[in-house]
Amino acid sequence: MESKDYMVVKIEGEYAYLRDLNGFCNEDLFIALALLPQGVDVGTKLHYELFEYSIID
Repeated sequence: MESKDYMVVKIEGEYAYLRDLNGFCNEDLFIALALLPQGVDVGTKLHYELFEYSIID
């Protein structure tokens, strides 16, 4: 599985909307906050690899 970079564009309750920074997908990804690292907020950039998200700058 390839790695991808995302940015949190919206948080609603216990879910976050992630936008693909690589431009491969035009739809936002809807994911539970429990699957994301602590400290995630709107504008946070994330790297996804091997079924795990990590915060990038």
